[in-house]
Amino acid sequence: MPFARLASATTPTCHIGLGLAAVGRPGYINLGRDEDLPESRSVDALRARTHELLDAAYFQGVRYFDVARSYGRSEEFLADWLSARPDIDDIVVGSKWGYTYTAGWTTDAEKHEVKNHSLGTYERQRAETAAILGERLDLYQIHSVTPGSPALTDKELHARLAEAAAQGTTIGFSTSGPAQAEAIRAALAVTVDGEPLFRTVQSTYNVLETSAAPALAEAHDAGLTVIVKEGMANGRLADPYAPEALKAVAAETSLGCDAVALALILRRPWAGVVLSGAATVTQLASNLHAAVVDLNEDQLNRLAELVEDPQEYWTRRSSLPWH
Repeated sequence: MPFARLASATTPTCHIGLGLAAVGRPGYINLGRDEDLPESRSVDALRARTHELLDAAYFQGVRYFDVARSYGRSEEFLADWLSARPDIDDIVVGSKWGYTYTAGWTTDAEKHEVKNHSLGTYERQRAETAAILGERLDLYQIHSVTPGSPALTDKELHARLAEAAAQGTTIGFSTSGPAQAEAIRAALAVTVDGEPLFRTVQSTYNVLETSAAPALAEAHDAGLTVIVKEGMANGRLADPYAPEALKAVAAETSLGCDAVALALILRRPWAGVVLSGAATVTQLASNLHAAVVDLNEDQLNRLAELVEDPQEYWTRRSSLPWH
């Protein structure tokens, strides 16, 4: 498992990863993002911003980097950064397949990505990822598995994924939607020749959406590495959008709402990696303070009252605009 590299790291931030969804393409669903990025959303401008973030993250101890075929040119930006730094060999790189980027580098496309979990899509996107990241790819995940996803029942696809695993690529999956727990448990039951297929799971979990927690604990107990995404709820937990209770706890800790929100996740014994989706170096530095936040019982209880109904949470998320 490539995540053994993180176990040997000694920095307090080694279990915080950097996801490039917000900087790998000009449009994304994140509150405040329109103010975080340069006015020019050119390929070169976002490449430069991505490299700036990667440099800052690595320097501050981050060792997991997360991209996807649908995150615009995120794989390309990461590969360029790695090519310029051949001495960096202690990181873990994860990508995802299953969504195709369709926005054509615009922010006002009718559809920014199209989902398809077929074997044909896997073969096409695996070849695309291999051409860009080559041997630097450690983890390949099915993007946004839901209970009805054909990726959970397609035996031919499972066989091909098992072949990739036998050749050294760790196979995982991510989840989204109000039925994440059901999807996680269904994926845990997938086997090839009697062996579990998936070794990692990446799911949404944050102060507002906690419904996947029991299933993520089960995945951890089954030996999977758990990666947590959307810990900031697409910007809803950052200033100035954060709930008043979160702002109050942040004031008590003298740190940002973002650091407190991510610290809450880091406290979970099943959380292997918690992703930062920072779009600026300043945001990243603030996110990384999560590693030193200490929350008391009263603060934890107040934050627990912010939990929303999963259906309501995901309905609101689906209504967020692409900036």
